[in-house]
Amino acid sequence: MKRYPPKGYLFLFLHFNATIMIDEFNRFITENSLIKPGDKILLTASGGIDSMVMTWIFHHLHYNIAIAHCNFSLRGLESDKDEELVRHFATEHNIPFHCIKFETKTFAKKNGLSVQMAARELRYKWFEEIRKENEYDLIAVAHNLNDNIETLLINLARGTGLAGMAGMKPVNNRIIRPLLFATRREITEFRDQHNIEFREDRSNADTKYTRNKIRHQIIPLLKEINPSIETTLNETAERFSGFNEIVSEYISGISDSMVQQKDQFITFNISALKNYLYNKVILFELFKPYGITSALLSDLVKVIEGKTGGLIITGTHRIIKNRKEIIVSDEEINNETSYTIENIQDFRFFPGIASARSIIIAENFEISSDPHIACIDSQKVSFPFIIRKWKAGDHFYPLGMNQKKKLSDYFIDNKYSKFDKENIFILESGGKIVWIIGDRIDDRFKITASTNRGLLLKSK
Repeated sequence: MKRYPPKGYLFLFLHFNATIMIDEFNRFITENSLIKPGDKILLTASGGIDSMVMTWIFHHLHYNIAIAHCNFSLRGLESDKDEELVRHFATEHNIPFHCIKFETKTFAKKNGLSVQMAARELRYKWFEEIRKENEYDLIAVAHNLNDNIETLLINLARGTGLAGMAGMKPVNNRIIRPLLFATRREITEFRDQHNIEFREDRSNADTKYTRNKIRHQIIPLLKEINPSIETTLNETAERFSGFNEIVSEYISGISDSMVQQKDQFITFNISALKNYLYNKVILFELFKPYGITSALLSDLVKVIEGKTGGLIITGTHRIIKNRKEIIVSDEEINNETSYTIENIQDFRFFPGIASARSIIIAENFEISSDPHIACIDSQKVSFPFIIRKWKAGDHFYPLGMNQKKKLSDYFIDNKYSKFDKENIFILESGGKIVWIIGDRIDDRFKITASTNRGLLLKSK
């Protein structure tokens, strides 16, 4: 005959487990310095079990909280019911509530993103907007320990650096993860003890998604090998987090010795970079911030060792070889091909011109040698001016020369990088090049002894 503990013992058991959960929650917040006294916290609640348990605990502990909910319009009536649940909890407990509805699929298609990535981009951008508007100090998300180890395994499967092996951090700028200590099972038990309402997202069981495949297929297999796999992987992630801090400091020191920040880009000194050319770990860590993946490392080595003009386009940056340096830019090429300047005031509409004015040329006038300043004889030019990108076949008479020169040759002689050539603009009047903006004017339009009036332009 089965023996069951008396109801009183069962109550004490459940109460003990609930107390442990609350104690661990408080301990985790304290040990990781997640919250300061007086902080206003924006809780992100989807309506799922994790976020509703997190919200319940914060309310139970009398924190100064508000709730934010995103309706992604992905599951029709189900999405609306999620919103209704979270809204009801906020109303019932007199908690400030923020809600927004997104057309996620439309946004994903328009921006070339997966639905999951689109939802992530939309929600975090909105959370930050709400935080700033209402002066909340922190944004709390309900990631748990299982989410963390699933992320670690996803990163491991796809290829990752040390940061990917370190998993999620308890705090990242304004975002905190106060449930990161708790397993999904512990959260479920706590929910059952307190009968906390939540809604189950049916897509969580669909193994066509990578995370679900790992959750429902891979981790159960790993548990057969190691029943404590969650704890083991979490401890592994913590160790990798420590390793990552050490490596990051080392990489930062290397980077400082070879990287220079310029206006729109940064450069790597190739001579210094070659010392680490065949250490793929260091090379990956150096260029990871610029979109380099493990698959692109071999191409990066070829660009570094190759000829000037070698190029890699990552998902976020352009990496170009230019003689003795590697140029990294996240600036998109300006697709605007030309600007028409009808009068002197119109110069202010071109982003590359800082100032433009007419001047009287006196006997003591001194012509600036600064390439960012162009002194042009007003009598030799006329409106409208055209500001445009250079094109093949363009030529001019460089200041001080009486022979014309192709711009392509001029760029080679003056060691223009591919990035420089793609971003340079020229000033044209009457079909003739007047100035390579920010560099050199055409000799035909220079100030001479007979010049009475001039046009003084300054580039940014």
